[in-house]
Amino acid sequence: MKAILIEQYGSADVLEYTDVPIPAISSEEVLIEVKACGVNYADTTKRRGGGGVHQTALPWIPGSEVSGIVSKVGSAVTHVAEGDRVVAVVQEVGGGYAQYCKAIASRVLQIPDELQFVDAAAIPVQGLTAYHVLTTQGRLQMGESVLIHAAAGGVGTLAIQLAKYIGAGKIIAAASTDEKLELAKSLGADVVVNYSEENWIQQVLENSDGKGVDLILESIGGQFRLDNFNCLSPFGRLVTYGSASRTSVDVNPALLIAKSQSLTGFLLGRVTERKELFFESLGQILELAAKGVVKPVIGNLQPLHKAPEMHRLMEQRQTTGKLILLPWEE
Repeated sequence: MKAILIEQYGSADVLEYTDVPIPAISSEEVLIEVKACGVNYADTTKRRGGGGVHQTALPWIPGSEVSGIVSKVGSAVTHVAEGDRVVAVVQEVGGGYAQYCKAIASRVLQIPDELQFVDAAAIPVQGLTAYHVLTTQGRLQMGESVLIHAAAGGVGTLAIQLAKYIGAGKIIAAASTDEKLELAKSLGADVVVNYSEENWIQQVLENSDGKGVDLILESIGGQFRLDNFNCLSPFGRLVTYGSASRTSVDVNPALLIAKSQSLTGFLLGRVTERKELFFESLGQILELAAKGVVKPVIGNLQPLHKAPEMHRLMEQRQTTGKLILLPWEE
């Protein structure tokens, strides 16, 4: 089968389009004929050798989420069968950038008939993240205000739509270009703010009656994370789910105490570890997508051998929405 293989850490040039064996599966695994595979920022981090003690062993096929058709099931698998249309999260071992991918059965879920493979592949990582940073960690209530950073990205575009569905009182979307802000507005954002402008904090305050927003979602980290507390209301919550800046700044507990604010984190792996939580929440999002309540924004759709180009665009912040690879398209 064709796949993208990484044999050494480095730039996007190390992504090699080559032939590899179809993976064998255990009794508790499923083999999937991949119809679409999502591209994630974490793929670029692992490709560069990031991860510290959890550095990905080489050689490695990247890809954390796929949609496709079940080709084979292990003897202990009962909830899916050969021929089923499914979506899977494979972030623990990767393997999605390929024509066939194996997955632990507890990370595999059938998809509604109404949902196309491309849209389904765009949902697991970003959809679960958007859902849980808003609800489980963010505890967003009807009528509350929310500030969504990186609003034109995979998580941001879904978070805007989910916040609207939940009944947020005001959705403020922040991004770095006019094009991205227009996209956020079209998805339901009430206010858009360019966070590359020096007065972006003041703009958020002006659009939240001067008191700040109830909830902030951010994944940039560093000093930017600290700056966000200036536009967070008393008793407000800041949920962080990444550190794209690759910088770290300590948060003084006194900062939180002063306004009774809270800082909480989110890691998708903690959801996939809990079978009941994973199936319930991903099932809900897939149903919402099948009904058209939320619609993944596909920013770029390319054949598998274009993976290096997709990584470069993502690292240069030249993308919107979700990036998808098609293993059977040349």
